[in-house]
Amino acid sequence: MSVLYVVATPIGNLEDMTYRAVSVLKNADYIAAEDTRHSKRLLVHYDISTPMLSYHEHNETESSAGLVALLEENKSIALISDAGTPLIADPGYRLVRDARAKNISVVPSTKSMLFHRNKILCSLPFFFWTVMCNSG
Repeated sequence: MSVLYVVATPIGNLEDMTYRAVSVLKNADYIAAEDTRHSKRLLVHYDISTPMLSYHEHNETESSAGLVALLEENKSIALISDAGTPLIADPGYRLVRDARAKNISVVPSTKSMLFHRNKILCSLPFFFWTVMCNSG
C-alpha cells in the first residue's frame, strides 16, 4: 500500500526506539534517510535490511519527485532523520507536501508523535508552523 511514514528515531540512545518504529522500518519498501551513513548504525542495531535512499536538505527538491514517483507505484517509504522526528529541524516537509498533493497517505509512526501530528500533516516548514502556532 502506498504510504509515507514519518518515523521518529532516537536522540542519543538507540534503545529509545519504539517497537512500532522498528516494525515500520523493517516492513517499508524503502527508507528515506537524512544521512544514510549515520542511519546505518540504527538499522544494523535492529537488524533492518530495508534499502535506504538519501534524502537531505541538499537534494530535497530532486529527491522528493523520485520518492513520490515510488509512492505512486504503490511502494511504502519510511522517512527518518539523523535523530528525532523528521520535519522538526530536518528535511521532509517538501516530501510530505508533495505526497499529500498526490493524495498519498502520510502517517506518523508513533503516538508519541501526536504533538507533532498537525505540523506533519500540514507539511509546513518548522519555522512557519511555529510562527502560526504562536500567533493565534
